[in-house]
Amino acid sequence: MEERKLVAEIKKTAKIGNEAATKILARQLVRLRQQITNLQGSRAQIRGVATHTQALYANTSISTGMKGATKAMVAMNKEMAPAKQAKVIKNFQKESAQLDMTIEMMSESIDETLDKDEAEEETEELTNQVLDEIGVGIASQVSRLGPKKVDNTAPSSVTNDVDDLEKRLASLRRI
Repeated sequence: MEERKLVAEIKKTAKIGNEAATKILARQLVRLRQQITNLQGSRAQIRGVATHTQALYANTSISTGMKGATKAMVAMNKEMAPAKQAKVIKNFQKESAQLDMTIEMMSESIDETLDKDEAEEETEELTNQVLDEIGVGIASQVSRLGPKKVDNTAPSSVTNDVDDLEKRLASLRRI
């Protein structure tokens, strides 16, 4: 606004022919423009300083927060004693390993005790099942061979058949 007024006055004085007044007004216009430029530069610097101040304030807030966190961690370290906690954890791991071994040994001994009875029953059931699958003929052959032995001297073919059947039965029981 001031610049426009000066330009208008310069034109007015120039029309009148007053050269000295025109030069003075022109100098004022140049100074005004320099002041405007300087003012704009100052505004930019002030804005930069304000931004920098805000950044410093943010950093101060962060450092204050970190200071509080550090104090809390120091207090926790004093309370918890990391070396003591490591020792407790090591003892816990040792005791846990011993407990696992004890449980495993007890389980094995219980399983062995229970498995003996169950294993014999399962073996018998499996043997009977296999014999049933092979055919009832083996059982009937064994029973037929038994009553035929009236005298102590059995024919060699019958003895071989019985021996063969007993070997088959023994091999099936091993399976």
